[in-house]
Amino acid sequence: MGSKLEGPSAPAVRRDPYEVLSVSRDSTDQEIKTAYRKLALKYHPDKNASNPEASEFFKEVAYSYNILSDPEKRRQYDSAGFEALDSDSMDMEIDLSNLGTVNTVFAALFSKLGVPIKTTVSANVLEEALNGTVTVRPLPVGTSVSGKVDKQCAHFFGVTISEEQAQAGIVVRVTSSSQSKFKLLYFEQDANGGYGLALQEDSEKTGKVTSAGMYFLHFQVYRMDSTVNALAMAKDPEAAFFKRLEGLQPCEVSELKSGTHIFAVYGDNFFKTASYTIEALCAKTYEDTTAKLKDIEAQILRKRTELRQFETEYRNALARYQEVTNRYGQEKQCVDELLKQRDSIHCSFTVAKTANNSIISVGGSNMSNGSSSKTPNDDLKAESPGEDVSSEGKDKSTKKRWLNINFKGSDKKLG
Repeated sequence: MGSKLEGPSAPAVRRDPYEVLSVSRDSTDQEIKTAYRKLALKYHPDKNASNPEASEFFKEVAYSYNILSDPEKRRQYDSAGFEALDSDSMDMEIDLSNLGTVNTVFAALFSKLGVPIKTTVSANVLEEALNGTVTVRPLPVGTSVSGKVDKQCAHFFGVTISEEQAQAGIVVRVTSSSQSKFKLLYFEQDANGGYGLALQEDSEKTGKVTSAGMYFLHFQVYRMDSTVNALAMAKDPEAAFFKRLEGLQPCEVSELKSGTHIFAVYGDNFFKTASYTIEALCAKTYEDTTAKLKDIEAQILRKRTELRQFETEYRNALARYQEVTNRYGQEKQCVDELLKQRDSIHCSFTVAKTANNSIISVGGSNMSNGSSSKTPNDDLKAESPGEDVSSEGKDKSTKKRWLNINFKGSDKKLG
């Protein structure tokens, strides 16, 4: 039963990806990849321009492969279906040869800004390889070849290895000093005499160059898919660190048998040709380097497991930190308020004046309390004004009495 999907790049109705690709739930990564390549080639829009139903099925095939080719997404789907998948991480592969000029400009712009754009190999290239009509140039082990390949085109190389070289291990690497975008492709011989795409490595910027490599060293080697959960990681910078190693995906082929093997350099630039140098090496002369690679791969896998556990611890600690940080703010506010109240109470003793208190000047300072404190000098100062007033009043009274003296007989003399 299908369910509707939110998002412009996915089919309108989602079906079981195992059903879409016609594979079982216990299919290997290589079986899933093979099924996808066959269906993608058959229903590619370039070959079905007049059949809109084929174009829709092609989208469905690409969407289903996007889930099943990613170990983490496949695990999530197997455990809880589509609901367990984050729609933001369901990026689609695009065929630049089918985009048109305007859309190609936008894709180039986003890529320049650092947004990972997953591209697929042109159907024309895949069909020519499947028909066996491509030109294959020899690439002897221990040599290198430089060249320029047009966009959405491929240069094919044949690497012939001996039994001894096959046992020692083979490495094929491509670099570009001009930092061109390209894909390194590995094809297997098809029953009809053509070549079917088996492995694909996108170039990555490493230092001042872009590079891609395939390592057939008889032990599991991993490739890094930088587009895994890219949009989800952009939303959460901390997740970018914890999800960084989740992009590690095991290479489907870890060894080559003696004989001639077909590789190709595919131009993945949006507009211009891609400059490259391809070389094939025998690991026998790089035994120390091979041992270091095997050791570092094991260390990275252990670290990925440790990070998954540490992420849980970190998230819990972060939540606890947020909790104590909030409490810190609350406690700080409480302490500030208590000290403010304390200062206010202090001020009521030293500054505030009430009706029951009086301010008395003592030695140039103010005292304010409920009792009266006097010194002997204060008593003398308090009494002196009273004495002065009393004397002045007595003098005035005496003078008045003298002025009003009634001398006997005085009236008679005047009369």
